[in-house]
Amino acid sequence: MDEVEIYAAIGEDGFKRLISAFYRQIPGDAILGPMYPQADLKGAEERLRDFLVGRFGGPMRYVEQRGHPRLRMRHARFPVDQAGRDRWMQLMRTALDAAAFDAPVRHLLEQYFEQTATSMMNRRPVESESQS
Repeated sequence: MDEVEIYAAIGEDGFKRLISAFYRQIPGDAILGPMYPQADLKGAEERLRDFLVGRFGGPMRYVEQRGHPRLRMRHARFPVDQAGRDRWMQLMRTALDAAAFDAPVRHLLEQYFEQTATSMMNRRPVESESQS
């Protein structure tokens, strides 16, 4: 299976299930919850869903509405360190479990999320004074 075939395999409903399962976890999460503006949680959910739909072979709504994704630039204001990246992946894996996709789809999505989550990191751990 190729990445652009994912939309054909899971459709709008599959992406809706995945992203809804992910965002249901955000408000109560101690690490990620504070990064997401509660007043715009539905908007954030819609933007991620639209981005992924287009990225994996579906309609390009995200690009039509917001232009080039520029993921690093759009996420620069959020302090994403290793802990934040790892928690994001933990919640996304839980969402992937809930969505119950076939193994090839899950593998490609998880691989993409791993790479993208790592590329979003913009903070390094603070070294202790004893190491300076």
